[in-house]
Amino acid sequence: MPEYDDDLRLAHVLADAADATTTARFKALDLQVETKPDMTPVSEADRAAEELIRGQLQRARPRDAILGEEYGVEGTGPRRWVIDPIDGTKNYVRGVPVWATLISLMEQGEGGWRPVVGVVSAPALGRRWWAAEGAGAYTGRSLTSATPMRVSSVSRIEDASFGYSSLTGWQERGRLDGLLRLSDDCWRTRGYGDFWSYMMVAEGSVDICAEPELSLWDMAAVAVVVQEAGGTFTGLDGRPGPHSGNAAASNGLLHETLLGYLGD
Repeated sequence: MPEYDDDLRLAHVLADAADATTTARFKALDLQVETKPDMTPVSEADRAAEELIRGQLQRARPRDAILGEEYGVEGTGPRRWVIDPIDGTKNYVRGVPVWATLISLMEQGEGGWRPVVGVVSAPALGRRWWAAEGAGAYTGRSLTSATPMRVSSVSRIEDASFGYSSLTGWQERGRLDGLLRLSDDCWRTRGYGDFWSYMMVAEGSVDICAEPELSLWDMAAVAVVVQEAGGTFTGLDGRPGPHSGNAAASNGLLHETLLGYLGD
């Protein structure tokens, strides 16, 4: 199995640089925000953070391709860095501290593209999570100050804590009934939203989470963290990995049950 230590160290350096850029503009009174064609917001900080990460990657990994939310695909080859400069932009522009920079390295193999490194950095929460394929999942302030993560051992849906983002997307896709049934049957539901639900699944403080519509840059980094923490990450169709345009994540023990409520 390949070693990804150098790539993981680089991802932390990239996250450090992005954190400095995003925190400097968080809650700024003159923050510039626009609406993209898909009607989602983008701030000047989103663009600045992605430009910074791309610039550093072009110098440090010139042969690798880059896919980012704001500037698309650049380059070709069997390795691709996938970047969401600010996951949770709506929170960011309203001053809610639940947002993060997501950085992932994906590799192309016989089974297609798979995420092999993931860093999720949420500076306003003072939290960072990361993983590399075959090396486990960790949380802490740095590589040298880290705590291993492991998913929960909850095996009954009536004992489970369920995290989600909002109800609207489920309603638009005709899946709201399943979501409401799941909410009734499980122990606890909370709308943590975005990256945070997945990181709590990896930490073992939440047992299941799902979202009805996502892009690759929303999922690549969190998928490898959940998987390396011992959990399961698929689409609602059950396809492993971040390739289905939506997500279901769990401690593994509850995954089939989760898909029974929300899956295709």
